[in-house]
Amino acid sequence: MLKFSIQGNKPMVRPDVVLHAFNWKYQEIIDRLGEIKEAGYGAILIPPPLYSDVHSDHWWQCYQPKDYRVLLSHLGGKKELEELIKQCHSSEPQIKLYADIVINHMANEDRGDRLDFPGEAELANYRHNRDLFEANKLYGDLNEGLFSGFDFNRTGNIQEHEWWDRERVIYGDLSDLPDLMDSPWVLLQQRTMLAALVDMGFDGFRIDAIKHITTRMIDNFADSEALAGSYLFGEVLTTNDEEERIFLDPFLQETWISAYDFRLFQTIRKAFEMGGSLRKLARPENENNGLPWDRAVTFVVNHDLPHNDDFREFLLEPRDEHLAYAYILGKDGGLPLIYSDHNESVHRYHQDHDRWYDAFKREDIKRMIRFHNEVQGKEMTMLYESDLVLVFGRGDCGLVAINKGGEHTSVEFSTHCLKKSSVYKDLINNNEMTISGDWFTLSINPRTAQMWLCQSDLAVNDGV
Repeated sequence: MLKFSIQGNKPMVRPDVVLHAFNWKYQEIIDRLGEIKEAGYGAILIPPPLYSDVHSDHWWQCYQPKDYRVLLSHLGGKKELEELIKQCHSSEPQIKLYADIVINHMANEDRGDRLDFPGEAELANYRHNRDLFEANKLYGDLNEGLFSGFDFNRTGNIQEHEWWDRERVIYGDLSDLPDLMDSPWVLLQQRTMLAALVDMGFDGFRIDAIKHITTRMIDNFADSEALAGSYLFGEVLTTNDEEERIFLDPFLQETWISAYDFRLFQTIRKAFEMGGSLRKLARPENENNGLPWDRAVTFVVNHDLPHNDDFREFLLEPRDEHLAYAYILGKDGGLPLIYSDHNESVHRYHQDHDRWYDAFKREDIKRMIRFHNEVQGKEMTMLYESDLVLVFGRGDCGLVAINKGGEHTSVEFSTHCLKKSSVYKDLINNNEMTISGDWFTLSINPRTAQMWLCQSDLAVNDGV
């Protein structure tokens, strides 16, 4: 559950940085919990755990569920999930565990009864391997089917010219994936499945492809008493102002749950591109360039961008990605998400090799997370802004400076919000400086970020 502190009349969300352990096997997450904790993460997002093809290790396989009632995939099963939850919650401080959930559609399978789930062949597999499937059962009677042809919208694939039509995007099939309708039976199964996952100990859920489902389907679980303490956020994938108007604005008006901040991501991307201005990042929420502070899951890269041809153009340059991480981990508001994979995109895009492999424990990321955790809940004050440079304070003890330009820069700003005559340490670059007087001049190297923290507020561990 999110923690709050009060500053003035405004409740400030104190978010925990989320590690998106993309396509990690559950046992690997268990084995690396020590590293994850040491890096400063407060939560982990795992791929969809619902039953999918265990014989394929393609990352997208987990996004094609076969049955809500079974927890089994190429990443592991129910036993590993229970152990993962146990170890996350026994950690001090506790690490939250979020699951990615697919409820818009079921798997696209080449069989005669493709709208029966899990299908007759799979039911026979359940009977033949009863011990395996009973051990991985989440709820229900596996002797019976879950969905039939009566449970799906049967309006055909969304066509290229229909992606601006909200109704077609909601009720159409996404690339031949059978699209579930919001009938009473389907809603009951979705509500029951999510409640069972909460009973297991999951702390929250990312709802995949949420712009493709009805508000009724969202309200069905979002307003469920069983999920009252869960953190919920959705993937409202938008790439421009018009898509935001069609999909994101209604989502914000019709629901209360959080979402990936694609609006802020597009602002970040435009700010860092050639000719773009960092001024757009000074007060993004006030200019409708980001989601409300308490509903935003902020990111610099997520799993859709590297793996889909249509979205790769939105990837930041590696150096800009570093600077953008300093921004989202330095700024106030939002729940920052860090993407870390195992080179899944390399087989199609060789230039991705090791770009996000083990990114969760990269030294620059760890140092930024440390800054973020030290200044949680502290007010953000903009101290200097130009097209190329942004400097802002966090409370009276933190200072973030970003220079996207190609030249060394010195900027002068008021120190009214900062502790005077104090030594500050740049956690990214391990430099120190003393701030004194009412004005201060800061020197920033080209294409770099700095995250300064007052020494008296530094944690004991100087190694980070």
